[in-house]
Amino acid sequence: MTTPRSLGFGLGLRPIYYPDILERNPAVDWFEIISENYMVPGGRPLVILDRIRASYPIVMHGVSMSLASVDQLDFDYLTALKALATRIEPAWISDHLAWTGVDGANLHDLLPIPFTSETLRHVAERIMRVQDFLGRRILVENASTYVSVDGSEMSEHEFLTELAESADCLLLLDVNNVFVSSFNHGFDPVRYIDTLPADRVQQIHLAGHSDYVTHKVDTHDHPVCGDVWELYAHARNRFGDVSSMIERDDQFPPFEELMREVEKMRGIAASVDSEKVLA
Repeated sequence: MTTPRSLGFGLGLRPIYYPDILERNPAVDWFEIISENYMVPGGRPLVILDRIRASYPIVMHGVSMSLASVDQLDFDYLTALKALATRIEPAWISDHLAWTGVDGANLHDLLPIPFTSETLRHVAERIMRVQDFLGRRILVENASTYVSVDGSEMSEHEFLTELAESADCLLLLDVNNVFVSSFNHGFDPVRYIDTLPADRVQQIHLAGHSDYVTHKVDTHDHPVCGDVWELYAHARNRFGDVSSMIERDDQFPPFEELMREVEKMRGIAASVDSEKVLA
């Protein structure tokens, strides 16, 4: 399985911005879709997606693969996912290091796991089965967490490092999730990033979150904050030219505001790259 090339600087594709994208042909390098929003045959979303796909690379990002669940893998879901991939030919497909349900019930949340050797073997085996079925590597994203699971034997970044090697998968580094979880659990976000294997990080997410003083929640309804921009600069310095994008899922601003965030992301990357050349 080959590693896809870098796509540049992207944006999450959301229906509220369809008119802006179709009418303006914005200076975005690529778009990421929420896979489940386009897995129903027919309808306007697929028609719009086909039009946008004609002009931009697309990445598929899912929230229902439930890679860490003890339920059987849902091959009806995976078949629909594969059919969508065949239709739009995404650069890659990703989902989360989490479980989303049990006994066939989807809880519509990304739930935490114990970081143990047993869990590692279980999740790695499921990822390998998914990759075999899809015929491609997938990217696995670090989810934001709000509670710790008793019995963990390693840190999350150690678990992700071992998982990527064991399953021969790639990683989607959500910098905002690292920041949110580091605040909630009291770990060093810089060390987290420095520990991940550089050759496995294929994509970066940036987003805003809600601050409740005692804890932070990954809500995707605010602009990217200063601390997360700083962490992104560090990640860019560590991982180099990795495809990066902005997520927004609520309290949608005018499209111009999102484009300013895309340009800020592009500017930070250029500044980091220049400093590395001068050094």
